[in-house]
Amino acid sequence: MDRKIGTVSRGIRCPIIKEGDNLVDIVVDSVTSAQESGQFTISDRDIVCITESIVARAQGNYASIDAIAQDVHNKFKDEIVGITFPILSRNRFSTVLKGIARGSKHIVLMLSYPSDEVGNALLSFEDLDKAKINPYSDTLTLEQFKEHFGSPIHPFTGMDYVSYYKEVIEKEDCEATIIFSNHATKILDYTKHVLTCDIHTRARTKQQLLDGGAKTVYGLDDILSSPINGSGYNDAYGLLGSNKATEDSVKLFPRDGFSFVDQVQKRFLDETGKHIEVMIFGDGAFKDPMGKIWELADPTVAPGYTQGLEGTPNELKLKYLADNEFKDLTGEALRNAIMESIHRKADNLVGSMAAQGTTPRRLVDLIGSLCDLTSGSGDKGTPVIHIQGYFDNYASE
Repeated sequence: MDRKIGTVSRGIRCPIIKEGDNLVDIVVDSVTSAQESGQFTISDRDIVCITESIVARAQGNYASIDAIAQDVHNKFKDEIVGITFPILSRNRFSTVLKGIARGSKHIVLMLSYPSDEVGNALLSFEDLDKAKINPYSDTLTLEQFKEHFGSPIHPFTGMDYVSYYKEVIEKEDCEATIIFSNHATKILDYTKHVLTCDIHTRARTKQQLLDGGAKTVYGLDDILSSPINGSGYNDAYGLLGSNKATEDSVKLFPRDGFSFVDQVQKRFLDETGKHIEVMIFGDGAFKDPMGKIWELADPTVAPGYTQGLEGTPNELKLKYLADNEFKDLTGEALRNAIMESIHRKADNLVGSMAAQGTTPRRLVDLIGSLCDLTSGSGDKGTPVIHIQGYFDNYASE
């Protein structure tokens, strides 16, 4: 009988993970227990993905606001600290901002507009058109912003982020100046000491600031890149990828991800005799077309993955074959011709017309998006995802 099922992604329920738990054992035991329930059979080249959150929790990779404050003060002393391009998020940035403010005396907060880096909107382009404001050239003070736009509310969260961030800063006995611009160097009109908070454009922003005459430039990836008084840390990403844990602490992005996935892969091989690919995933890399929010607030989709997940898909576009090379075939003849093309396809189809329209993204980014959507972000209780058939195709038996 012909195979009728392709890729399957299933959430695996796990215990609630706490600091110090043996996560390698928990992941393998949870997947094998699900298999024993009779719902599926583990096979070679299955993929097991683990959300970054439970990896960091098992590691105990947390830091207090005081640790953030100490690191910021160590780096900036008593200078006015310019903060550029933070995202608009209570979960992602408000607790971090609290720590920065606690370690500073005066912050100049520069917000991008009409939206932040990941698409959270302060305004619409229609608002800007009505006010005759050009976001590509105009820098606004807080007073000018309010004169034109009042106190805009985020359509999904109901938050006035401008007022909220100002309040967070001032509650830490720190003076707050707020401006709006999309040009990093505009902050240098206020201070030469800058902490840039953008995620995916941070290297370019740092270089622009240094070229523009900044005296001190750090990014969020430089804050808690090493421990402060025994705190958690991330040597590669610092505070990037962190989330609010409590009112006074954050959970950091996990460390040593590649070592962890290799351990999980080995344990699966020992327990099942199967070669499983393993990945840690954070935010999926996709954009909501209605809310215009790009999901990727983490610095990378996959902070750890096994070697078999390296690379990009190498796929033929079936509709191209059906509409072009085999347009005169139907039925079994068409099926056989397409299957033969798949069997004969080159190892690298980059530039081939028969591959046009296939998704030009890394495997780990595609798989991470699939996992993020499968696991959800609330109370599903499935932080581990088991994927089967991802590397199969139309010609697979």
